[in-house]
This record gives sequence, C-alpha cells and structure tokens, in this order.
Amino acid sequence: MAASLDTVSAIERELSRLRLVDSGSRLRTSVMTHIAWVPEEWVEAAEDVLAGLAERHPSRTIVLFPQSGGEGLEANVESDALPTREGLNFCTDTIRIRLHGTSAEHPTSVVEPLLVPDLPVFLRWRGVPPFGGAAFEELTGVADRLIVDSTEWPGLPKPYARMVDSFERIAVSDIAWARTSRWRSMLASLWPAIDRGASAPARRLASLPAAEADRVGARAFRQARRRRARRQAGAVPARRAPVPCRPPLGRARQGFPRPGLRGRGARCCDVGASGDVVRP
Repeated sequence: MAASLDTVSAIERELSRLRLVDSGSRLRTSVMTHIAWVPEEWVEAAEDVLAGLAERHPSRTIVLFPQSGGEGLEANVESDALPTREGLNFCTDTIRIRLHGTSAEHPTSVVEPLLVPDLPVFLRWRGVPPFGGAAFEELTGVADRLIVDSTEWPGLPKPYARMVDSFERIAVSDIAWARTSRWRSMLASLWPAIDRGASAPARRLASLPAAEADRVGARAFRQARRRRARRQAGAVPARRAPVPCRPPLGRARQGFPRPGLRGRGARCCDVGASGDVVRP
C-alpha cells in the first residue's frame, strides 16, 4: 500500500503517477464515480463490498471514513488492474480517505477535485444518514443518486419521514426495497384478483425492474406532494369540475355529412326540436 497522503493535491499526483504504470497499457474504463460514506462501525462490511465491486462496475471509488478527533486528512490510493480478452488491463481507482475535524464536517472540498468529469456520481451512505447535517447536505449536492439500505436503520419507520425531504434534490434508491422486488412479484402472483383489479399504471409499475420502478415511484411521489401542496394553498380545487359528456353518436348535428358516403346515406340523422331522432 502506498504511503499516506495528507492533501488533495498529493492524491491527484499519485493518481497521475499510477496512470503511467506499465507504459500506458492500462485502460481507464470508469463508468461512474462511487462515493461511500462509511462510519467506523461499517468499515468491515464496506470493505467486503468493495472487494467484488471493481469487476462488475469499473469506477473510481472514494471511500470516506469520518473521524471524531484531529484535523486534516489521511489518504491512500490504490489502482487495480483487471485483464481483458484482448490482453490489455483495465484499471479502477480506489481512494480511501480518513477525514478529521473540519474535513469531516465539510467533505466536498476534498471530494469535488477527485470526481471523474462527465460521469454520474453515486453516493452510498452506510447506516442512518444525518438528514440535515452539513456533511450529508454537501455530498447530496454533488451526487446524482443517493443509495441507502433501510435495513441498517434502527427505529423504523421514523427515519423514512426525514428521508422524504431529500427527494426534491436527489434521486434516492433503497437497497431494501430493491431486494424485495422478486418476492413482491411472487406474492402478487398468488392472488390473481389483485392483478385483475389493479389499475394499468399499477400493473406497469409492478412489471418494471427494481431500479426503474424506484425511479418511477419517486417521480409519482413528488408529483403527488406538489398537487397536495397546491390544494392546501387553495391554488387548485380538491376535486375537478365534471367534464361535459360528448353527445351520443345518434344525435349528430343537423345536416352534418358522413365522410366517405354518398347519396341518401351521406347525411346524418336529424335531431328534432324535442330531441327525438328523425331519420331521413
């Protein structure tokens, strides 16, 4: 493992040095920047996940370990080379950073210079996020998607109420919900009447993959919140006014021609003054 680095510029220099290893035969094939916020009690579980992440999702991974004491940061940079069929190696970068003091309270000053440009940023938060805290607000401001696992949260369902406020700023995925997607489909198949009685949007949502269903459900939830807020403010009525029905086909306008017909059938039925249909 490389020596500990104590500044962001030192981390960037180490990344540049690793790019030149093996005379440039290593391919940089990152598909995203993966940030992981890992408190002390989740270090072992996070390292187990990182061990198999590179082959499935080549990325630059920035693992943040917040520390309660001290100041500054301590970082290590690793580059793993994985062989391809063409004989080349594609590489992934793993940056582990221990944040002390103000660096732990304001981590974006450390993270932002290390993001890969023009790639999505995924933020995995271990344990219950400190909703409203400075570190949480800053990191969700630079990430495109927040990933949590509510099975790691004590005191459910209370933390869900605080997570709702994040939906306006960032897409949120709950691993616990995605983990039950196959189970939910199997359970619904035991009651066919549920599927027959469900609306078309509900059936479509149930047939989507977990990630897509998560995105669609979050969008629908945000739209429902906006409609409820407008109703409470009096901007729109609670119920829509009834829409007038179209007249029956038999009561067509007098003298309105039927397209494509000629002769006696070229005119629709006339409607008398009393509303009775008068055929020609």
